[in-house]
Amino acid sequence: MTENTVLALVGSLRAGSTNGQLAETAAHLAPSGSKVVIFDGLADIPFYNDDIDLPGSVPAAAQRLREATQNADALLLLTPEHNGTIPAVLKNAIDWLSRPFGEGALKGKPTAVIGTAYGQYGGVWAHDDARKSLKIAGADVVEEAKLSIPGSLVRFAEVHPKDDAEVSTQVSEILETLLGALKDEVAA
Repeated sequence: MTENTVLALVGSLRAGSTNGQLAETAAHLAPSGSKVVIFDGLADIPFYNDDIDLPGSVPAAAQRLREATQNADALLLLTPEHNGTIPAVLKNAIDWLSRPFGEGALKGKPTAVIGTAYGQYGGVWAHDDARKSLKIAGADVVEEAKLSIPGSLVRFAEVHPKDDAEVSTQVSEILETLLGALKDEVAA
């Protein structure tokens, strides 16, 4: 049996990021026959620019992201909310993955967006914006796989998300739904 790989992209660069901890939770809870790999290196990718996205000279960090995405079976984006929307580092990753136009690494890739934020809605605006951008970029966004956890700084001040029973259950369900989309894709 082939192991399914879910590539996690975290939209926060902060060392103590609760979204980073949520990604660790997903990696810890990966169902049997799957693994969640957290991509490290979004901070190293230059802002997308057609002038530097040329065959044979794509920046190494961007190429590494594209290859990791191509090699993954599915994507899980974990994002906070910055000024009511998606953080620049995650939007930049989506831009790099959407190219070349119509053939980017995101094309048809089952993708889910989840996250946590300090506010009372848990980053839902950022999550919706990320889904919109991903759809336009060609990803197969799994709409049923949604999770926006409010009050992150208080809720996870003394507890890692993997030790929060409710969050662990929700993340497990997200992974099952996302991986279920792979099975649906194969059956189609």
